[in-house]
Amino acid sequence: MVKKASLFALLVCLCLPAFCDSPVLQLYKQRFSMADLSAKAQILENAANDITFNEDIGQFYEYTLQFALDNSMLLKNDHTMLRIIDISVKGMALSGLGKANYSNSLDILWKLFMEYPDSSIGAEILIAIGKLGKNNQNIIEGVNNYLTEKNVLYRSGSSVNYVMISACIIATMELNDSSFYPALFAVLCLGYPEMIKLEAHGALDIISGNLKQFLSDMIEKGDPAEKYFALMSGINSNKLTVSERGQLAEIALEQSLINGENADLSAMRYATVRALTQLRWTRANNLAIRHFYRVQTEFQNRAVARERFLEAIALLGAVGNSDAALALCLQLGLINARTERTGNFDEEITLAIVRALGLIGDKAAFDHLLNVSNLLYPENILAAAGEAIDRLRW
Repeated sequence: MVKKASLFALLVCLCLPAFCDSPVLQLYKQRFSMADLSAKAQILENAANDITFNEDIGQFYEYTLQFALDNSMLLKNDHTMLRIIDISVKGMALSGLGKANYSNSLDILWKLFMEYPDSSIGAEILIAIGKLGKNNQNIIEGVNNYLTEKNVLYRSGSSVNYVMISACIIATMELNDSSFYPALFAVLCLGYPEMIKLEAHGALDIISGNLKQFLSDMIEKGDPAEKYFALMSGINSNKLTVSERGQLAEIALEQSLINGENADLSAMRYATVRALTQLRWTRANNLAIRHFYRVQTEFQNRAVARERFLEAIALLGAVGNSDAALALCLQLGLINARTERTGNFDEEITLAIVRALGLIGDKAAFDHLLNVSNLLYPENILAAAGEAIDRLRW
């Protein structure tokens, strides 16, 4: 009797899944298992349009994907098999959102993805994995490792499938985990096509997490190229606030001033200057003065173009205090003295300094601005000096 009872219990356990299936699910499974390959694809399409199929249609897709995985060795590249996978993957992604636990389905999908890692069907599988794999650490780690490995290959000069990279970025957005920050940031730094970089930048903006802290760390600790890309990503971010962008730009300007000269650091410094000017980030006053004196020397030595010196003057006008006004007053005093003595002056630079002093509004500039009106400057400089005097604070 004990043996019979044990045998009965075992049979019940083995048959339990079948009894748990709804009649509609059982019917479709039977039809699918008995049909030839082309008919299987048609059954899948019929199931997608069957209004009697409710939430358990996801279980049917799981069943058909398991069939595809079990037969991948023989029928991997068969056109009809690819169609079966495509219908099942898209259907599962559409039906499975928020309705069931798809841990087993995710395992099947990941194994299928490993069978098609560089194809259009692989891209569809990867996107579905992203939609269904939220909060699944194994999936998050797997997608992260995949993108990281592709970045390593691309950095070494090997070709990669851009469709797969794009699909991977879409999956990271769906999975929404800040652990993707490093791999996505690497995409920005590696010279991928512009569209891929735009997708990665968008993903960084969308994924939840402390993006500002991540970018700050990259600016402070990354290599020169990473510092530059971190700054550009931050100042162009729609996620970061004005204050956060100002803080990033301030950190970047400091880094560019203390880390010596390098093409990437110089590019970062000038991009930072433009950003801080636009943001009118007054906390950068002292850094702006340091930058002004450096560029002034570089300009005098013909190491940089006039445009860079004009940008440095504009930054002082946008963020400067009385210390910045003093630096500009000294420069304007020298210009006035040379103009009075020789009649020679740089019109663009003189006009920029006068306007910057007006923006700062420090009364210490009064005598220098008044002296402008007594010299043979063109009308635009004379008018700017008058406007600047009117803006001085007493």
